[in-house]
Amino acid sequence: MSVTFRRPTRQRAAVEALLVSIGDFMSAQDLHARLRAQGQSVGLATVYRTLQSMAADGDVDMMRTSDGEAVYRRCSNGHHHHLVCRNCGRTVEVEGPAVESWTNKISAENGFSDVHHTLEIFGLCSACTP
Repeated sequence: MSVTFRRPTRQRAAVEALLVSIGDFMSAQDLHARLRAQGQSVGLATVYRTLQSMAADGDVDMMRTSDGEAVYRRCSNGHHHHLVCRNCGRTVEVEGPAVESWTNKISAENGFSDVHHTLEIFGLCSACTP
C-alpha cells in the first residue's frame, strides 16, 4: 500500500476541524455552508476535493444516505459499520463479527481476494421512535 503525501492546506485544516467538532455525518454542501458561516473563505469545489482526498486517505468515512447523498464523518480508526437514524441522522459505530466472517467466507468461495466492504443499517433511533 503506498502512502500519499498531501500538502497541508488551510482549507483541509478547516474541514478537518469542523468534522471533528461536529461528530455526525454531514454533506459537502452543509460543511461548506458552516465553514462560510464561520468566516472561512473556501469554495464548494475545494470542500468536495478535500473530502474526497480525506476519504481516499482513510481520514474520514463516506457513506451514502438512503436517498443516495454522500455524507462524511471523522470516525474512529479501524473497520466498523454504522447504525443511522433515518429521521435525525444520529449515527452509532458498531462492530459486526458475523458480517466479517460471512464476507470472508463468501469471498473465498467465489475466488475473491483483497475484499473491502461497507455496511450502514438505517432505522429509527430510540428518540425518534414513536
